[in-house]
Amino acid sequence: MYAEYHDNEWGIPVYDDRVLFEFLILEGAQAGLSWETILNKRAGYRAAFCDFDPARVANMSDDELNAQKDNSAIVRNRLKIFSTRKNARAFIAIQEEFGSFSDYLWRFVDGTPVKNHWEAFQQVPVSTPVSDALCKDLKQRGMTFVGSTIIYAYMQAVGLVDDHLTSCWRY
Repeated sequence: MYAEYHDNEWGIPVYDDRVLFEFLILEGAQAGLSWETILNKRAGYRAAFCDFDPARVANMSDDELNAQKDNSAIVRNRLKIFSTRKNARAFIAIQEEFGSFSDYLWRFVDGTPVKNHWEAFQQVPVSTPVSDALCKDLKQRGMTFVGSTIIYAYMQAVGLVDDHLTSCWRY
């Protein structure tokens, strides 16, 4: 599953707002856990959070969110669960301001993926000035679980940054 994700999703530019929302939520859920854990729970997240429809998630009630604390198909952390609704609301506000979340997001890299040329995993940073700036802006807009390290992983996942090693076939 991890290889399938790497080969067919990781680092490939994403412009679809629903997919961008999905990865934003999954990356936030991953905080403190392995990405493999989150991939294993991805279907559970889709079911629990309305197939990552931001409008539907933004309208989830406290009772609906509290019910997710008993859902073993997701990470059962109350703060992460409730951040999903909070982030959906901020996501929608960004869409309204910029026309799409994609338009907002891609302006942080001037519309073009940053292609790095790392030869070893040790060279790959966990954050950058760009992830710092995006993190700061998202937090100012009311999002949570969007620290710079999470956001850099998000940028890698949705293809704003291509950090495939030079020895990787995806490079």
